[in-house]
Amino acid sequence: MRQAVLMSTCVALIMIVAACRSGTSSTTHRPRQYEPPVPSLLGTALPPLEFDAETLARYESELKAARKRYDENPGDEMNIIWLGRRLAYLGRYREAIMIFSEGLALYPDSYRLLRHRGHRYISLRRLDLAEQDLLRAASLAEGVPDELEPDGLPNATNTPRSTTQSNIWYHYALSLYLQGRFDEAVDAWTRCLEFSRVNDDMLCAALYWLYHARMRSGRVGGIRPWLRAQVREDMDVIENHTYHRLLLFYAGIIEERDVIDTENASPLDLATSGYGVAAWYLEQGHEEEAVALMRRIIATKYWPAFGYIAAEADLARRR
Repeated sequence: MRQAVLMSTCVALIMIVAACRSGTSSTTHRPRQYEPPVPSLLGTALPPLEFDAETLARYESELKAARKRYDENPGDEMNIIWLGRRLAYLGRYREAIMIFSEGLALYPDSYRLLRHRGHRYISLRRLDLAEQDLLRAASLAEGVPDELEPDGLPNATNTPRSTTQSNIWYHYALSLYLQGRFDEAVDAWTRCLEFSRVNDDMLCAALYWLYHARMRSGRVGGIRPWLRAQVREDMDVIENHTYHRLLLFYAGIIEERDVIDTENASPLDLATSGYGVAAWYLEQGHEEEAVALMRRIIATKYWPAFGYIAAEADLARRR
């Protein structure tokens, strides 16, 4: 009898250990290799990312293919970029940055490598390093003809919408905004807007952040007519629907209730739409509501989202 109890106890312990090693639940999984926690702007440790089984399998398969191409020709700039990008999609940001850095040792004037490394410094909350990389990328890309940037995570129509120049200025402006340097961010978003009129997706993304930078910097004169002159309900938006809805809300075309259902939103929707509403609350002087919504955002697990990082930054400044 005692042996049977001991045996059942051992089996239960083995199952618990196996469950802990295999993932955190039956529906979410961590990559087989993941990095130490990323420190948030609030000083807390951000956990490793989790994925559903299908997404994780796809990301790891794409990483395997990118690594194979890289191993076959490690000196090719695009092979370096794609290996770094595939690592980053799995949350392996430090590894991605290492790959981009190795690429920059070979191509020190590559604005593309600097653009991607700068993006991932934002993911790691190293905003100072992100700013340096992206400003240098903008300088190196000055006067270079713009081009569409291939998507690593394609939209519903598999149609790339962003461009190299718009991505450089977008992430550079974001690094300034997250540091609370709103006047400089207005100027950078304005420059980003020059490259973002290629399609309505990029236009909505640039206008969204430019609107908030203007509001935070006090450049609010004529802001609603300015916005209404550029935003329409029938815009050709494929992927940035959330930014589009928020802009329509800021312009007074739709109501707040049309933007997001905060009770049922996914972590990504809450980070994006939630921050858009919370930032609007803050700009309207409703600080209590803004802070409460931002705290809900950072209670989720999708911390790479720009809305999540912006909520962190706003809350950190209020400390």
